[in-house]
Amino acid sequence: MRRALVEDGVLMTWLLDGRSARQLGMTSTGHAARGTSGPPSPAPSNLWLEPGTLSPEALMSDIREGLYVTELIGMGVNGITGDYSRGAAGFMIRDGKLAEPVDEITIAGKLPEMFLAMTAANDLVFRRGSDAPTTRVDGMTLAGS
Repeated sequence: MRRALVEDGVLMTWLLDGRSARQLGMTSTGHAARGTSGPPSPAPSNLWLEPGTLSPEALMSDIREGLYVTELIGMGVNGITGDYSRGAAGFMIRDGKLAEPVDEITIAGKLPEMFLAMTAANDLVFRRGSDAPTTRVDGMTLAGS
């Protein structure tokens, strides 16, 4: 069944398998997956971010200088503090248009602030088990040469 995880910025439900539901004194939502080297654990399937109304071009149109990320590298999320730092590659955005390719860039921020600063475009395409449209996140820190 369709299940909204977050609505209007409010967490609506957890993804729970039998074990995690018992630990929390809740009911399982039937969400579990198993890797090759461990027991089943809570995991999403058919997960997506709802699309917005603007095109990716419209989301970029007022950006004087920014980064269009096409690839994230490494791990760098602190689940306790919300600190986020990852290597990235993509294209510079200059005066609202995609410009030169870049790599070895670091993007950083705090997850709660990033979630509040997200604007989704209207280009959602279902390709995998987790999908999202182009998403603009204002106010992140960029570093690189």
